[in-house]
Amino acid sequence: MTDNTARLDHVVLWVRDPVASAGFYEKAVGLRPLRLAEFAAGNVSFPSVRLNEETILDLMPHSMAEHMTMLPGAADSAGHAVNHVCIALPGDDFDTLHSRLAERAVPVSEISYDSFGARGKARRSFYFRDPDGNVLEARHYD
Repeated sequence: MTDNTARLDHVVLWVRDPVASAGFYEKAVGLRPLRLAEFAAGNVSFPSVRLNEETILDLMPHSMAEHMTMLPGAADSAGHAVNHVCIALPGDDFDTLHSRLAERAVPVSEISYDSFGARGKARRSFYFRDPDGNVLEARHYD
């Protein structure tokens, strides 16, 4: 993928049983599971399913809520259908967004590196909330 325009990267869904959820999405919805064997072996925290070439759904177990520390109160999202929405941006737009949020005193998380997403490992990412409390992640790939 060479087009670096803004688009949806992934959505994280809270689920009770990630393996069963992956089975549902595979069999009932027709989506291809990702990292299922790695999850079952305990090597990754969650599996995903591929919506299309650009977008995945992460199937996050409720037990991971205590590890959601990117923003104060992020763990409280457990039990809600969606943990956060991630948007992938070109690098310059990523930097511009980060600056705009800072100018408006919108709290953001630390920048993380090499986090897994729909296009592999993202170079950088950070989290922030909208005025309604929805958590968003911004990221960019090289």
